[in-house]
Amino acid sequence: MSLLNNTERFKNSRARVISLKPVDKLSLDNSILNVLTILLGSFLIALLAQISIHLPFSPVPVTGQTVGVLLVGAFLGSRMGTFSVCAYILEGAIGFPVFAGFKGGIMVLLGPTAGYIYGFIPAAFIMGWVTENGITSRFYLSFFFCIVASFLILLLGTLHFLIFNMSFFDARTIGLYPFILGDLFKSVAVAAILTGIDRKA
Repeated sequence: MSLLNNTERFKNSRARVISLKPVDKLSLDNSILNVLTILLGSFLIALLAQISIHLPFSPVPVTGQTVGVLLVGAFLGSRMGTFSVCAYILEGAIGFPVFAGFKGGIMVLLGPTAGYIYGFIPAAFIMGWVTENGITSRFYLSFFFCIVASFLILLLGTLHFLIFNMSFFDARTIGLYPFILGDLFKSVAVAAILTGIDRKA
């Protein structure tokens, strides 16, 4: 009787092990796909970062980074979009020339303009969250949250200047005011893209 019970127990344990294999394989495939998606998102941000216009009165260039961050957050969702932005920042920290003007290295993330880059993280999360909740289906709501996310980037970038003994007035002059109009246009473009895609879906 004991031998019979042991045999049954062995069969059941084998069945459990075998049944787990397809799940593990599927999980692995999903993980690889997720990693590739995150890297593609970071590549899009890096690509748009090279659309850069330098202003003579500010160390901060006008770039396409904001557009990339908003789109990646919206397309990939709050979690994956945030991971993608973090991957982008990590790539730059390692030394890959992914930042504006093909810059890279840890010094960029320690410099006066680093606040904008750190602002990408909450901005991507916000865009992912509103998309996941169906808010971007209406243009005016999509536009509003694009503005919120963009302003958050500008605000963190401006406040970061204060660490370098710059007055708040000077920080606003070189880090906030010159970019408000451009971010309005970028927000319109991103909102139009998201609304158009949502309607086709």
